[in-house]
Amino acid sequence: MRTHYGRRRFFFPLFILLALLAVSFAVYWLWNNVLVAVVPVKSVTYWQAVGLLILSRILLGGFKFGPPAGRSPLDGRPDGSPNWREKLRHMSDEDRQKFKSEWKKRCGDKP
Repeated sequence: MRTHYGRRRFFFPLFILLALLAVSFAVYWLWNNVLVAVVPVKSVTYWQAVGLLILSRILLGGFKFGPPAGRSPLDGRPDGSPNWREKLRHMSDEDRQKFKSEWKKRCGDKP
C-alpha cells in the first residue's frame, strides 16, 4: 500500500511559504490603509512588511507552534498535575467545604 507522504512533504513547505506571503500582504495592507491614516507613519513596501512581520515574531513571540512550552493543551499545566476542577472533583465533601470557605475568606463573599 503506497502512502502520500512524499506529496505532503513537498506541499508543506509550499503551504508555509504561501501562508507567509498571505500574512505579509495582510500586514502590508493594514499598515498602509490603517496606520498611515491614524498615526503619522510612512507607508511601507511589501518586502518591508515581510521584514516587519519577521521582526515582530522574533522580538515579541518567537516562532513557536502548538501549546506553550511543555503544557498539555487540555489542562494547561506544565507539570502534568491535575487542574483545580479535577482536584475539587476528587475531594471529599468535608474537604470541598473547607476549601470553599477558605476561598471565601481570601476573596470575600462575591456573587
